[in-house]
Amino acid sequence: MSFAQLNDRALITVSGPEAEHFLQNILTTDLDTLGPAEAKPGALLAPQGRILFDFLISRAGDNGFRLDCRADIADDFVRRLMLYRLRAKAEIAKQDQVVVTVAWGDESTASSSDSTVLADTRFRDVAVSRAYGGGAKDGGDPDGWKAVRIANGVAESGSDYQLGDAFPHDVLLDETGGVGFKKGCYIGQEVVSRMQHRGTARRRVLIASADDPLPASRTELAVAGRPVGALGSVSGRTGLAIARIDRVKAALDAGEAIVAGDVPVMLAIPAWAKFSFPEGAVSAEEA
Repeated sequence: MSFAQLNDRALITVSGPEAEHFLQNILTTDLDTLGPAEAKPGALLAPQGRILFDFLISRAGDNGFRLDCRADIADDFVRRLMLYRLRAKAEIAKQDQVVVTVAWGDESTASSSDSTVLADTRFRDVAVSRAYGGGAKDGGDPDGWKAVRIANGVAESGSDYQLGDAFPHDVLLDETGGVGFKKGCYIGQEVVSRMQHRGTARRRVLIASADDPLPASRTELAVAGRPVGALGSVSGRTGLAIARIDRVKAALDAGEAIVAGDVPVMLAIPAWAKFSFPEGAVSAEEA
């Protein structure tokens, strides 16, 4: 088993008799499908459909939920939730100094007697758990954790994209259970549903690889000087990228090199993903 302690996370709790109804009406995640031992991804969107806050959500007690988010956005997230709460019977609070530990591998349970351990459902090809609480350990293997995210095409804001700049489809929330297409309305639902039904999603998370070390995160991906996307998290010769899959397909069909800085890269769809490169993609010059 490998593990890493995450020091850049915070927990927000939402509890009370109307907590589930309140959250179900504003978040992308379908809480009807959230099991008691799961942490599922989700987002709070702007009305225009872009991600304002991303998180992992899990159940906490009979009428409660925990939202596991970046520590640096937690206060803003709480304020936004308060704004939408109105008269709902739900209490919202940020928990300080809660230890968050991730574990992966054949026996991926980093737990102790006083921690809560949940399956991170974003991962399909490797078992990953998140533990909340318990005593602090040494830092474990944070580089290994980044490598696991990259290998499995799991993007997170800050590391891989900027909040306010991405739609759920861009970061594969539509494929990792982070968007409930059968639930009722939520903020930004109309835009997300239209992208789903029309098949208009063109920016997607891809896995980048190269023969040489990749340059830093946020380096532009280009074809003959024309941008097609940008790198996210990088670990040696592999990384995540968010790119226009129509432009990538056009470059592949034309045999044109895709480069990050001056490093030629190969871009691949995560093995578990259901989307594909579009047929009849326009040329990079036309896109």
